[in-house]
Amino acid sequence: MRRHFRIAFPWLRTDAADNESSPLLPKAGPIRQGTEDLKNVSTEPHHSQPASGQDDNSRAARRNVQPYHRYSFIDYLLKYILFLGNLTFTVLGLLILGLGMWGLISKESFAQEQIGSIGSDPMLLLVTLGFLVTLLCLSGCVGALRENSFLLKLFSCVVLALITAQVLVAIVLYSQQDQIGSYFRSGMLTAVARYQDDLDMRFIMDEIQSSLQCCGADNYRDWEVNIYYNCSAPGVLACGVPPTCCVDPLENGTVWNSQCGVGAQALDEFTAQSVIFLGGCLGAISRWVEQHEGLIGTVVVVVLGVQIVTLFITTRLLESIQWHKVFM
Repeated sequence: MRRHFRIAFPWLRTDAADNESSPLLPKAGPIRQGTEDLKNVSTEPHHSQPASGQDDNSRAARRNVQPYHRYSFIDYLLKYILFLGNLTFTVLGLLILGLGMWGLISKESFAQEQIGSIGSDPMLLLVTLGFLVTLLCLSGCVGALRENSFLLKLFSCVVLALITAQVLVAIVLYSQQDQIGSYFRSGMLTAVARYQDDLDMRFIMDEIQSSLQCCGADNYRDWEVNIYYNCSAPGVLACGVPPTCCVDPLENGTVWNSQCGVGAQALDEFTAQSVIFLGGCLGAISRWVEQHEGLIGTVVVVVLGVQIVTLFITTRLLESIQWHKVFM
């Protein structure tokens, strides 16, 4: 037999002699009815009730305990900010991807004779960067628009990993400046040696030398490592430097003089300084970084801050979606 437990509280006691019609005394009917309802609650599980009924009852109980969760104006605002921001960067990633593919196709990098060296092509870096940016931002864009928890969690995890990686890279760059400088010098000497054979290296060196008004890695004599500009090489370029090393590469201010650096390495420094830039690009880059430390630091902080804010918005949106799913 089922045992019914009843706790007799003093304020629930009623006297049979009480006047039920008295307006000063509460009627015992509702109290008795509530007590009888408590009696009917069994301590034993009801095996006869189906699982679906239990789920409906538990869901109804949750609705009675917790109010229905509705999206606030802030939630909608954060949702569409995340959507529009990721949409913008998705378009940017597609542009980078298209630029890299255009560079590879225009240089015929997929040709059979050049496919072996495609791994060192700078355009491949643009293709990889554009693809990753597009994929990441597209997941955040669709996840925010469709309120997809899986895509938003994937997006937030990748953004957190990027923030961590950038902080670690900044620490390594600051602590290993000397080694990084030596690696950078080796890379620039490689670009000097491959200047005539690699169009990408040629473009990079021309842009650096013309923008920073420098020549070579350490100084203008670094061009001796190039087989075409070496003083013992045959041809008109022997013992010379590229025209982007010239102080005035334009003849009469209108015509590009591609022969302005011919024979510059054979000149003494006093004579050569009126024709070409003597200083190397490594020193020019160091001076440029020192002059723009504030701007570089601001850009780094802004980029990192945008990523942190994006992570916060994604986390807030995920929390709102979870509450909405629980109490809907």
